[in-house]
Amino acid sequence: MDSYDPATVFSSIDHGGRYAYGNQPSIAHWNLAGLAQALLPLLADDQDKAVELAQTAVNGFPARFISAYQNTLARKLGLSEYRGNVGDCDDDALVKDLLELMAQERQDFTLCFLRLTELATPLSDRRGLPAPELPGSFSEWLTRWEQRRADDALSEPESVAMMRAANPVFIPRNHRVEQAIESAVNHNDFSGFHQLMDVLAKPCDFREEFADFLMPPGNSDKVFQTFCGT
Repeated sequence: MDSYDPATVFSSIDHGGRYAYGNQPSIAHWNLAGLAQALLPLLADDQDKAVELAQTAVNGFPARFISAYQNTLARKLGLSEYRGNVGDCDDDALVKDLLELMAQERQDFTLCFLRLTELATPLSDRRGLPAPELPGSFSEWLTRWEQRRADDALSEPESVAMMRAANPVFIPRNHRVEQAIESAVNHNDFSGFHQLMDVLAKPCDFREEFADFLMPPGNSDKVFQTFCGT
């Protein structure tokens, strides 16, 4: 997502947003139920036992997903653990408010977390990423985040290292993928593809010669039609 929005869809035929970004957890659960149904004959000879095994596995997905999602967000924010709402700590609200700010301000998902990574890094160690500054509306949230990091078990270097590992600099942005496909299909030119693969081989390492690959598309480069098969 060049601009964070839970309603973002990635297939032009998904007119109702069934597979929108914000619906991915429930759709994954639904897909797993379909997979489990197809695998029933392999789970047990007894039909009832097979259904019981499948149902138990599928029912465990939501909790496992939430745990993995929260742990991922904790790493992206430089925290040793996701505490939820415990005592004076409310990581649920911290994350919720961040995502709401990102949506309201149309923030680039990747660049927003890169800017947070830079802000967490001492000035002398910053990488000079061309990620834009965050809007002033983030000010109060940033204070809360800094207080939360100060209360965390990780040292500053450990927190920064975690954020750098969890927040990629380079991602396969739609317009870059589209450019590589267009050159290969229409001009038999695979140089763009090979360059993109080179950039993405080390997604968390900033290399100044590839700085353009970090940025979202300009108005003329935006891809307005994507397909799940792409």
